[in-house]
Amino acid sequence: MNSFKINTNFDNYQKEFLVQNSITNLISKNEEKYLFEKHIYDSLSIKLFFEEYKFVPETLLDIGTGGGFPSVPIAMEYPKISVYAIDSIRKKINAVQNIADKLELKNLYLINDRVENIRNQTFDVITSRAVGRIASLVEYAYPILNKGGYIILYKSKTSDEEISEAKDIIRKYHLKIKPPIEYTLPLEEIYTRRLVILEK
Repeated sequence: MNSFKINTNFDNYQKEFLVQNSITNLISKNEEKYLFEKHIYDSLSIKLFFEEYKFVPETLLDIGTGGGFPSVPIAMEYPKISVYAIDSIRKKINAVQNIADKLELKNLYLINDRVENIRNQTFDVITSRAVGRIASLVEYAYPILNKGGYIILYKSKTSDEEISEAKDIIRKYHLKIKPPIEYTLPLEEIYTRRLVILEK
């Protein structure tokens, strides 16, 4: 199963995240002890895509960023990528902005809006984690994805049903379904995850 090396120290990020999580419920209290394994490491699994495809984008949009996953870990690990993170919930965007300010992240841009309201801007890669089904995410992402760009969706290993129900939408937009990338989280139990990859 795939694994990867992380170059950034995330200690300060984890401290700031926990401060914000105590004010705004970004993840459950039970999940806090797995912040690195289940959220930061999972967010950075996109490294497997970058390495396999020899492709690092200039711009990346994260749909429904919530508590900043995967947008913040990606922005920290890849300072040359302009990372845009959108969420319709103001308090979550504010919390992530506070974290970004504390960490002095200059390449992370927070947007409090719905993704369908984005106009006049396109992106090389569009990600989404723990938000909606593949079919609806494709509808949102396609109009603002650059030609030759990729939609990368963080899913469980049981995403085949979602892929199947999205086939008509995928065909409609002439997207290519690439082989998914599977990986396990660094936990004692076997916790398999999958990146679903669509190319425009």
